[in-house]
Amino acid sequence: MSSDAKMEAFFKLHRDLPREGPGVPQDVAWAVSLLTLPARARMADVACGPGGDIASLLEAAPDGHVTALDATPHFVEAARALWREDDRVTVLKADMKVIANQYDLIWCAGAVYFMGVETALRAWRKSLLPEGAIAFSEACWFTDTPSERAKALWDREYRTMQNAAGITAQINAAGYEVVAQRRLSDNAWEAYFTPLDARIAMLREGADAALTTVLDEAEEEAACWRAHRDEYGYLLSVVRPK
Repeated sequence: MSSDAKMEAFFKLHRDLPREGPGVPQDVAWAVSLLTLPARARMADVACGPGGDIASLLEAAPDGHVTALDATPHFVEAARALWREDDRVTVLKADMKVIANQYDLIWCAGAVYFMGVETALRAWRKSLLPEGAIAFSEACWFTDTPSERAKALWDREYRTMQNAAGITAQINAAGYEVVAQRRLSDNAWEAYFTPLDARIAMLREGADAALTTVLDEAEEEAACWRAHRDEYGYLLSVVRPK
């Protein structure tokens, strides 16, 4: 199977989903409750996907502005379609490694692993305004003895995944301090998996080999988490430069 065929199948599955990873509005609300954002806060939603967190960021600072960026054209188009009438939002097709301007808050839901925690935090430091902060969710082991099923899944997805202590060590090594951390809730995961379940069921009939492979992998991802949610999840960290 070619990589192009698999990528096409991936986007057929994920096109128009509300989210590209676990999360609920309460995650954003909790993170910003720890900060003192100015009324006209400048916020960046890095690797924004289809824009699932933009509304929650604006709720935290209704007079602020969100610069949402993603490198994937499908997701940029989806986010722009949702927010094109709101001048508080700018959606850019851009690489998360290069964030222009400076912000009171940089938000990144589940995508820091593309760069690595330490690399991302170091790169984004110049894009923080004084007293600015970064909030990011990162895949995390909650046990030192994961099941074979969970280990097999993450060996494919993210072999270098850390536990909470490992993530905190990376934060400190990048020159940041932790304001607070918490696990994403089961509701956050279901906000991602429930629409995905429905899309998988809709696409099953008549799926070709590439799409069947992608559907099987997504189905296993959801089933594995539901069976082993006590072993892993996402850790949401709010951090500031030291």
